[in-house]
Amino acid sequence: MPPKRYPPCSAGSLMIESFPKVQPNYKIEELEHLLEENAVNYQTIDYIYVVDGENRLLGVSSIKDVYEADKNTTMGEIMTTELVYVRPSTDQERIVYLALSHGIKAVPVIDKEKHLLGIIPYDVILETFNEEVHEDTLHFGGIFHRVGEEYHTDEISVKNMVKLRIPWLIAGVLGGTVTASIISNFENVLSALLALAAFAPVLAYMSDAVGTQSETLAVRSIAINPQIPLKNYLLKELLIALVLAVVCGSLLSAVALVGWRDPILGLIVGTSMFLSIISAVLISTGFPFIFKKIHLDPAIASGPFATMISDVITVTIYFTIATIMLLNFG
Repeated sequence: MPPKRYPPCSAGSLMIESFPKVQPNYKIEELEHLLEENAVNYQTIDYIYVVDGENRLLGVSSIKDVYEADKNTTMGEIMTTELVYVRPSTDQERIVYLALSHGIKAVPVIDKEKHLLGIIPYDVILETFNEEVHEDTLHFGGIFHRVGEEYHTDEISVKNMVKLRIPWLIAGVLGGTVTASIISNFENVLSALLALAAFAPVLAYMSDAVGTQSETLAVRSIAINPQIPLKNYLLKELLIALVLAVVCGSLLSAVALVGWRDPILGLIVGTSMFLSIISAVLISTGFPFIFKKIHLDPAIASGPFATMISDVITVTIYFTIATIMLLNFG
Protein backbone atom coordinates (compact mmCIF):
# COMPACT_ATOMS: atom_id res chain seq x y z
CA MET A 1 0.00 0.00 0.00
CA PRO A 2 1.25 3.55 -0.77
CA PRO A 3 2.42 5.58 2.20
CA LYS A 4 -0.28 7.43 4.14
CA ARG A 5 1.50 10.75 3.72
CA TYR A 6 0.21 11.29 0.19
CA PRO A 7 -3.03 13.30 -0.08
CA PRO A 8 -6.17 11.74 -1.58
CA CYS A 9 -6.54 11.88 -5.36
CA SER A 10 -2.79 12.34 -5.82
CA ALA A 11 -0.39 10.10 -7.73
CA GLY A 12 1.18 8.95 -4.48
CA SER A 13 -2.15 7.69 -3.15
CA LEU A 14 -2.95 5.80 -6.36
CA MET A 15 0.39 4.19 -7.22
CA ILE A 16 1.29 0.54 -6.85
CA GLU A 17 4.76 -0.73 -5.93
CA SER A 18 4.78 -4.29 -7.26
CA PHE A 19 5.92 -4.28 -10.90
CA PRO A 20 8.99 -5.46 -12.85
CA LYS A 21 12.07 -3.24 -12.82
CA VAL A 22 15.63 -4.14 -13.78
CA GLN A 23 18.97 -2.49 -14.42
CA PRO A 24 20.11 -1.57 -17.96
CA ASN A 25 22.64 -4.40 -18.26
CA TYR A 26 19.91 -7.02 -17.74
CA LYS A 27 19.64 -9.30 -20.77
CA ILE A 28 16.28 -10.14 -22.37
CA GLU A 29 16.82 -13.85 -21.70
CA GLU A 30 17.35 -13.14 -17.99
CA LEU A 31 14.30 -10.90 -17.90
CA GLU A 32 12.08 -13.57 -19.45
CA HIS A 33 13.10 -16.00 -16.71
CA LEU A 34 12.45 -13.30 -14.09
CA LEU A 35 8.96 -12.71 -15.44
CA GLU A 36 8.14 -16.42 -15.59
CA GLU A 37 9.13 -16.87 -11.96
CA ASN A 38 7.59 -13.70 -10.53
CA ALA A 39 4.66 -12.79 -12.81
CA VAL A 40 2.08 -13.81 -10.19
CA ASN A 41 3.67 -11.43 -7.68
CA TYR A 42 3.45 -8.39 -9.93
CA GLN A 43 0.32 -6.25 -10.01
CA THR A 44 0.99 -5.39 -13.65
CA ILE A 45 3.53 -6.32 -16.32
CA ASP A 46 2.55 -3.99 -19.16
CA TYR A 47 5.94 -2.27 -18.96
CA ILE A 48 9.43 -3.11 -17.73
CA TYR A 49 11.08 -0.18 -15.97
CA VAL A 50 14.83 0.32 -16.14
CA VAL A 51 16.59 1.84 -13.12
CA ASP A 52 20.16 2.39 -12.01
CA GLY A 53 21.77 1.08 -8.84
CA GLU A 54 20.11 3.83 -6.78
CA ASN A 55 16.62 3.13 -8.19
CA ARG A 56 16.60 6.22 -10.44
CA LEU A 57 14.38 5.81 -13.49
CA LEU A 58 16.43 5.58 -16.71
CA GLY A 59 13.98 4.22 -19.24
CA VAL A 60 11.03 1.95 -19.96
CA SER A 61 10.11 -0.78 -22.42
CA SER A 62 6.79 -2.41 -23.22
CA ILE A 63 6.37 -6.13 -22.67
CA LYS A 64 5.76 -6.47 -26.43
CA ASP A 65 9.15 -4.94 -27.26
CA VAL A 66 10.83 -7.22 -24.76
CA TYR A 67 9.53 -10.43 -26.35
CA GLU A 68 10.31 -9.18 -29.85
CA ALA A 69 13.94 -8.39 -29.00
CA ASP A 70 16.95 -10.69 -29.40
CA LYS A 71 17.68 -12.85 -26.33
CA ASN A 72 21.17 -11.42 -25.90
CA THR A 73 20.04 -7.80 -26.12
CA THR A 74 20.17 -5.78 -22.92
CA MET A 75 17.35 -3.63 -21.56
CA GLY A 76 19.55 -0.56 -21.93
CA GLU A 77 19.58 -1.15 -25.70
CA ILE A 78 15.82 -1.43 -26.22
CA MET A 79 14.47 0.92 -23.57
CA THR A 80 13.05 4.33 -24.49
CA THR A 81 14.37 7.32 -22.56
CA GLU A 82 11.54 9.64 -23.62
CA LEU A 83 9.75 9.30 -20.33
CA VAL A 84 6.30 10.40 -19.26
CA TYR A 85 6.09 10.59 -15.48
CA VAL A 86 4.43 12.37 -12.56
CA ARG A 87 5.37 13.45 -9.05
CA PRO A 88 3.69 11.96 -5.96
CA SER A 89 1.67 15.17 -5.46
CA THR A 90 0.35 15.29 -9.05
CA ASP A 91 -3.45 15.45 -9.19
CA GLN A 92 -5.29 12.45 -10.62
CA GLU A 93 -6.81 14.50 -13.46
CA ARG A 94 -3.32 15.25 -14.75
CA ILE A 95 -2.48 11.53 -14.68
CA VAL A 96 -5.47 10.68 -16.84
CA TYR A 97 -4.58 13.47 -19.29
CA LEU A 98 -0.98 12.24 -19.64
CA ALA A 99 -2.01 8.61 -20.15
CA LEU A 100 -4.63 9.43 -22.78
CA SER A 101 -2.59 12.04 -24.64
CA HIS A 102 0.49 9.80 -24.90
CA GLY A 103 -1.37 6.52 -25.42
CA ILE A 104 0.29 4.70 -22.53
CA LYS A 105 -1.11 2.10 -20.14
CA ALA A 106 0.78 3.13 -17.01
CA VAL A 107 2.45 6.25 -15.64
CA PRO A 108 5.54 6.06 -13.41
CA VAL A 109 5.78 8.13 -10.23
CA ILE A 110 9.18 9.60 -9.39
CA ASP A 111 10.54 12.03 -6.81
CA LYS A 112 12.72 15.10 -7.45
CA GLU A 113 15.85 12.94 -7.70
CA LYS A 114 14.07 10.68 -10.25
CA HIS A 115 13.84 7.72 -7.86
CA LEU A 116 11.10 5.37 -9.04
CA LEU A 117 8.48 5.27 -6.28
CA GLY A 118 5.72 3.37 -8.06
CA ILE A 119 3.44 3.38 -11.08
CA ILE A 120 -0.20 4.19 -11.80
CA PRO A 121 -1.54 1.10 -13.65
CA TYR A 122 -4.10 1.04 -16.45
CA ASP A 123 -7.06 -0.11 -14.37
CA VAL A 124 -6.52 2.72 -11.86
CA ILE A 125 -6.29 5.26 -14.70
CA LEU A 126 -9.58 4.04 -16.18
CA GLU A 127 -11.30 4.09 -12.79
CA THR A 128 -10.00 7.61 -12.15
CA PHE A 129 -11.18 8.77 -15.57
CA ASN A 130 -14.67 7.43 -14.89
CA GLU A 131 -14.71 9.09 -11.47
CA GLU A 132 -13.65 12.47 -12.85
CA VAL A 133 -16.24 12.38 -15.63
CA HIS A 134 -18.94 11.48 -13.11
CA GLU A 135 -17.87 14.25 -10.76
CA ASP A 136 -17.68 16.94 -13.45
CA THR A 137 -21.09 15.93 -14.79
CA LEU A 138 -22.59 16.42 -11.33
CA HIS A 139 -20.82 19.76 -10.94
CA PHE A 140 -22.42 21.02 -14.13
CA GLY A 141 -25.76 20.29 -12.47
CA GLY A 142 -24.85 22.31 -9.39
CA ILE A 143 -24.01 19.32 -7.16
CA PHE A 144 -20.63 19.92 -5.56
CA HIS A 145 -19.80 16.71 -3.76
CA ARG A 146 -16.79 14.48 -3.96
CA VAL A 147 -17.57 11.47 -6.12
CA GLY A 148 -16.47 8.14 -4.79
CA GLU A 149 -17.88 4.93 -3.41
CA GLU A 150 -20.05 6.93 -1.06
CA TYR A 151 -21.88 8.74 -3.82
CA HIS A 152 -23.69 7.42 -6.86
CA THR A 153 -26.95 8.88 -8.12
CA ASP A 154 -28.56 5.44 -8.45
CA GLU A 155 -27.84 4.59 -4.81
CA ILE A 156 -28.16 7.84 -2.88
CA SER A 157 -31.37 8.43 -0.94
CA VAL A 158 -33.93 11.08 -1.89
CA LYS A 159 -33.15 12.96 1.33
CA ASN A 160 -29.43 13.19 0.61
CA MET A 161 -29.99 14.11 -3.02
CA VAL A 162 -32.23 17.00 -1.95
CA LYS A 163 -29.61 18.13 0.60
CA LEU A 164 -26.95 18.22 -2.09
CA ARG A 165 -29.02 20.08 -4.67
CA ILE A 166 -31.15 22.49 -2.67
CA PRO A 167 -28.40 24.93 -1.49
CA TRP A 168 -27.51 25.90 -5.03
CA LEU A 169 -31.12 26.19 -6.10
CA ILE A 170 -31.72 28.46 -3.11
CA ALA A 171 -28.79 30.52 -4.31
CA GLY A 172 -30.55 30.73 -7.67
CA VAL A 173 -33.74 31.95 -5.99
CA LEU A 174 -31.78 34.63 -4.15
CA GLY A 175 -30.17 35.64 -7.41
CA GLY A 176 -33.58 35.86 -9.02
CA THR A 177 -34.73 38.07 -6.17
CA VAL A 178 -31.79 40.40 -6.78
CA THR A 179 -32.69 40.49 -10.47
CA ALA A 180 -36.31 41.29 -9.66
CA SER A 181 -35.29 44.12 -7.33
CA ILE A 182 -33.08 45.59 -10.06
CA ILE A 183 -35.99 45.53 -12.52
CA SER A 184 -38.30 47.17 -9.97
CA ASN A 185 -35.89 50.09 -9.74
CA PHE A 186 -36.42 50.75 -13.44
CA GLU A 187 -40.24 50.95 -13.41
CA ASN A 188 -40.14 54.40 -14.96
CA VAL A 189 -38.08 53.10 -17.87
CA LEU A 190 -40.51 50.21 -18.43
CA SER A 191 -43.51 52.51 -18.33
CA ALA A 192 -41.85 54.80 -20.88
CA LEU A 193 -41.17 51.91 -23.28
CA LEU A 194 -43.26 48.86 -22.45
CA ALA A 195 -41.72 46.77 -25.25
CA LEU A 196 -38.55 46.53 -23.16
CA ALA A 197 -40.22 43.87 -21.03
CA ALA A 198 -40.73 41.64 -24.06
CA PHE A 199 -37.00 41.45 -24.79
CA ALA A 200 -35.75 40.85 -21.23
CA PRO A 201 -36.21 37.03 -21.41
CA VAL A 202 -34.40 36.91 -24.78
CA LEU A 203 -31.39 38.74 -23.37
CA ALA A 204 -31.29 36.56 -20.26
CA TYR A 205 -31.54 33.36 -22.29
CA MET A 206 -28.84 34.33 -24.78
CA SER A 207 -26.35 35.40 -22.13
CA ASP A 208 -27.00 32.17 -20.19
CA ALA A 209 -26.62 30.03 -23.32
CA VAL A 210 -23.36 31.67 -24.40
CA GLY A 211 -22.06 31.60 -20.82
CA THR A 212 -22.82 27.89 -20.44
CA GLN A 213 -20.91 27.14 -23.63
CA SER A 214 -17.90 29.10 -22.37
CA GLU A 215 -18.02 27.43 -18.92
CA THR A 216 -18.15 23.95 -20.41
CA LEU A 217 -15.24 24.60 -22.76
CA ALA A 218 -13.14 26.28 -20.05
CA VAL A 219 -13.64 23.51 -17.48
CA ARG A 220 -12.92 20.84 -20.07
CA SER A 221 -9.78 22.66 -21.27
CA ILE A 222 -8.46 22.97 -17.70
CA ALA A 223 -9.20 19.29 -16.99
CA ILE A 224 -7.36 18.20 -20.14
CA ASN A 225 -4.44 20.58 -19.71
CA PRO A 226 -4.09 22.18 -16.25
CA GLN A 227 -1.11 24.21 -17.54
CA ILE A 228 -3.13 25.94 -20.26
CA PRO A 229 -1.96 29.60 -20.60
CA LEU A 230 -4.64 31.91 -19.22
CA LYS A 231 -3.74 34.96 -21.31
CA ASN A 232 -3.93 33.15 -24.65
CA TYR A 233 -7.13 31.33 -23.75
CA LEU A 234 -8.93 34.49 -22.57
CA LEU A 235 -7.82 36.41 -25.66
CA LYS A 236 -9.17 33.68 -27.92
CA GLU A 237 -12.49 33.56 -26.04
CA LEU A 238 -12.76 37.37 -26.17
CA LEU A 239 -12.35 37.37 -29.95
CA ILE A 240 -15.00 34.66 -30.24
CA ALA A 241 -17.28 36.63 -27.92
CA LEU A 242 -16.91 39.76 -30.07
CA VAL A 243 -18.04 37.89 -33.18
CA LEU A 244 -20.97 36.25 -31.37
CA ALA A 245 -21.97 39.57 -29.80
CA VAL A 246 -21.96 41.43 -33.12
CA VAL A 247 -24.00 38.74 -34.88
CA CYS A 248 -26.58 38.26 -32.11
CA GLY A 249 -26.79 41.98 -31.27
CA SER A 250 -27.33 42.94 -34.90
CA LEU A 251 -29.95 40.24 -35.37
CA LEU A 252 -31.94 41.23 -32.28
CA SER A 253 -31.69 44.90 -33.17
CA ALA A 254 -33.06 44.15 -36.65
CA VAL A 255 -35.94 42.13 -35.16
CA ALA A 256 -36.88 45.03 -32.85
CA LEU A 257 -36.61 47.56 -35.67
CA VAL A 258 -38.74 45.52 -38.10
CA GLY A 259 -41.24 44.09 -35.62
CA TRP A 260 -41.78 47.16 -33.41
CA ARG A 261 -40.74 49.86 -35.90
CA ASP A 262 -38.83 51.60 -33.14
CA PRO A 263 -35.17 52.51 -33.85
CA ILE A 264 -34.58 53.46 -30.20
CA LEU A 265 -35.78 50.02 -29.06
CA GLY A 266 -33.58 48.39 -31.70
CA LEU A 267 -30.56 50.36 -30.52
CA ILE A 268 -31.24 49.47 -26.86
CA VAL A 269 -31.68 45.72 -27.33
CA GLY A 270 -28.85 45.44 -29.86
CA THR A 271 -26.35 47.26 -27.64
CA SER A 272 -27.51 45.38 -24.56
CA MET A 273 -27.19 42.04 -26.33
CA PHE A 274 -23.67 42.93 -27.46
CA LEU A 275 -22.48 43.91 -23.99
CA SER A 276 -24.32 41.05 -22.26
CA ILE A 277 -22.68 38.39 -24.41
CA ILE A 278 -19.23 39.90 -23.89
CA SER A 279 -19.71 39.99 -20.11
CA ALA A 280 -21.22 36.48 -19.98
CA VAL A 281 -18.26 34.99 -21.85
CA LEU A 282 -15.69 36.80 -19.70
CA ILE A 283 -17.43 35.82 -16.45
CA SER A 284 -18.02 32.20 -17.44
CA THR A 285 -14.50 31.77 -18.79
CA GLY A 286 -12.79 33.61 -15.95
CA PHE A 287 -14.42 31.84 -13.02
CA PRO A 288 -12.94 28.37 -13.71
CA PHE A 289 -9.44 29.84 -13.88
CA ILE A 290 -10.02 31.83 -10.67
CA PHE A 291 -11.21 28.74 -8.81
CA LYS A 292 -8.25 26.75 -10.15
CA LYS A 293 -5.89 29.49 -8.94
CA ILE A 294 -7.24 29.28 -5.38
CA HIS A 295 -7.08 25.46 -5.50
CA LEU A 296 -10.81 24.80 -5.73
CA ASP A 297 -12.44 22.58 -8.33
CA PRO A 298 -12.91 24.71 -11.50
CA ALA A 299 -16.18 22.96 -12.25
CA ILE A 300 -17.72 24.71 -9.26
CA ALA A 301 -18.00 27.84 -11.43
CA SER A 302 -20.59 26.17 -13.63
CA GLY A 303 -24.31 25.69 -13.20
CA PRO A 304 -26.57 27.84 -10.99
CA PHE A 305 -23.76 29.97 -9.55
CA ALA A 306 -22.52 31.48 -12.82
CA THR A 307 -26.06 31.66 -14.23
CA MET A 308 -27.19 33.75 -11.28
CA ILE A 309 -24.35 36.24 -11.70
CA SER A 310 -24.83 36.39 -15.46
CA ASP A 311 -28.56 37.15 -15.09
CA VAL A 312 -27.95 39.95 -12.61
CA ILE A 313 -25.34 41.58 -14.84
CA THR A 314 -27.45 41.16 -17.99
CA VAL A 315 -30.49 42.85 -16.43
CA THR A 316 -28.32 45.65 -15.05
CA ILE A 317 -26.75 46.26 -18.45
CA TYR A 318 -30.12 46.15 -20.20
CA PHE A 319 -31.91 48.71 -18.08
CA THR A 320 -28.89 50.93 -17.69
CA ILE A 321 -28.54 51.13 -21.47
CA ALA A 322 -32.29 51.71 -21.77
CA THR A 323 -32.16 54.56 -19.26
CA ILE A 324 -29.25 56.26 -21.03
CA MET A 325 -30.80 55.87 -24.50
CA LEU A 326 -34.25 57.13 -23.46
CA LEU A 327 -32.78 60.16 -21.65
CA ASN A 328 -30.73 61.14 -24.68
CA PHE A 329 -32.92 60.08 -27.60
CA GLY A 330 -36.38 59.35 -26.20
